[in-house]
Amino acid sequence: MALLKPFSKLPGLNTAIILLVENEEKLQLRLGDALLKETSVVVNVRLAKSLPLPVNERRPRIDLVVFIINLTSEPSFQSAEASLKYLDPGYFLGKVCFMVTKARNASVPTRRLDAVRMLAASLHCPLLFAEDQTPEGVFGAADRLLTILKGAAGLVPFTTPLYLSHLTRCTLPPDVDQPSFD
Repeated sequence: MALLKPFSKLPGLNTAIILLVENEEKLQLRLGDALLKETSVVVNVRLAKSLPLPVNERRPRIDLVVFIINLTSEPSFQSAEASLKYLDPGYFLGKVCFMVTKARNASVPTRRLDAVRMLAASLHCPLLFAEDQTPEGVFGAADRLLTILKGAAGLVPFTTPLYLSHLTRCTLPPDVDQPSFD
């Protein structure tokens, strides 16, 4: 299995392609359907449980890779972390995003949220929080992803994926190493 490379193929005209990677597939389909409702740009949605992807010469260029992590599931985080090694380093220049679900759940250990935040900050990637229980939450998450996707695909004038990533990247507050007080 080869690394997934961001610039191995030419982009399509007025087309953006997003890869949603989720181990449990709970949010992928609903988020994919919401993304396909976009009318100003042709959006192609690809789904995967994990990386690496099988080698396929006909696979189009992927503009944005989104790792969806369910905070109530440790395998979800481990799968996303293991999949990162199959991405070319060029993807971390504005073409990778993390989306977290179930952050409001009281049973989520704070160390797991801190681990996701540290992972996103160490890779200089955006970290989005999504509410997946309601249709409004899914459409809100899709809207945020579309904004990032359009920039990553080069469809926003005077905006590069690296610039957009710099504006939206996850940073760690100075107290992240301190114990949480619940």
